[in-house]
Amino acid sequence: MFPQNVFPDTTAVDAAGGLVIGGCRALALAEEYGTPVYVLDEATLRNRCRSYRAEFERRCPGTRTLYASKAYINPALAQIFAEEGLGLDVVSGGELAVAAAAGFPLEQVYFHGNNKTPDELAYAVAQGIGRVVVDSFHELALLNRIAADAGQTQDILIRVSPGIDPHTHAYTTTGIIDSKFGFSIQTGDAAAAIRQALAAPHLNLRGLHFHLGSPIFELEPYAAATDLVLRFAAGFREEGLDLQEFSPGGGFAIAYTQDQEPPAIADYAETIVGTLQATCDELGMALPTLLIEPGRSIVGPAGVALYRIGAIKDIPGVRKYVSVDGGMGDNIRPALYQATYEVVSAGKVNRAATEKVTIAGKYCESGDVLASDIMLPEAEPGDIIAIPAAGAYCPSMASNYNLNPRPPIVLVKEGRSRLIRRRESYADLMLCDVP
Repeated sequence: MFPQNVFPDTTAVDAAGGLVIGGCRALALAEEYGTPVYVLDEATLRNRCRSYRAEFERRCPGTRTLYASKAYINPALAQIFAEEGLGLDVVSGGELAVAAAAGFPLEQVYFHGNNKTPDELAYAVAQGIGRVVVDSFHELALLNRIAADAGQTQDILIRVSPGIDPHTHAYTTTGIIDSKFGFSIQTGDAAAAIRQALAAPHLNLRGLHFHLGSPIFELEPYAAATDLVLRFAAGFREEGLDLQEFSPGGGFAIAYTQDQEPPAIADYAETIVGTLQATCDELGMALPTLLIEPGRSIVGPAGVALYRIGAIKDIPGVRKYVSVDGGMGDNIRPALYQATYEVVSAGKVNRAATEKVTIAGKYCESGDVLASDIMLPEAEPGDIIAIPAAGAYCPSMASNYNLNPRPPIVLVKEGRSRLIRRRESYADLMLCDVP
């Protein structure tokens, strides 16, 4: 059965059994742009932006939706997010530079990260960034000096760690006590950071932020952490903390395989907003502006990676390897997180899946495997395979391992395609080298 739930909203199958995304035939896109190629469906991107805004703002007017750029950002996408009324969450000077180059309103940009460099912070302050989300005592002192040198007062949030386990992969869990991120509430660091921020003459503490990890398929951790952090914040009202902004981060899950059922956006909104309102009412606190930071759950479902099959190696009684022209250089998630994906033969969608194969990449690592022991129609060299739910963290974590150029990215809409990132050339790979 075709796994419709993990493909972009506009996906269809034509009469010949060919995959169609955004009105564009996948085989034609592979022919025009070469493979591997990442295809992003513009309708899905915009639909997800609008759904987040609608579901949260209906329950909590004034909520700000900030797209988490680390999932993937480039100037074309930044412009789409600006058109949809989103802000941005950036985690590096490079992501901030993309926002600036795209003409994104920088007062709607929030700068995260556990070890921002002095150059990055100075750049952010000079660019007029909206908020810096401070993550360490070192950064508190450093940012205060940088803002003073610039003759400015910088708005900040403090990132706290609530000690709540969201039950996701160990590498993507960030809200527990044993994490490099945030000031721990349990150890007393969060309290000390709030007091230090309130005393800093060139910092304006506007609120608190936490992030539990990603992807989170459960709702209860959001409710528990929201309640805990609000109660913690209430203890500092007499010390001058005016909680104007409150962020439970992002981490909202998507389906990578057809049997996964993440909560609906409405369910996340109901849980977070309901807890926020109930706890603030109980504590007699004014309702702060709510900030949410979806990234994966906006761009992930919009993306499909297309690869071309090359070598096939059948080891009787052991395994059949089907090798493609991409792999861990453009999608390291299976190797890094043991991530699983659906795989579809883009020109044979209506054919029966008759053989068990393992999709191997072209990189010189035995661990370069995109999908293990999956069922496909008979695979032949030259066939195009499609891996959906590939819009998040695949292009952004891509590398030039083995000096392979990174693939292009194509935006599709209503039967038209446009290149928003070209394929790298061999010359690009040596651009920064000094003979």
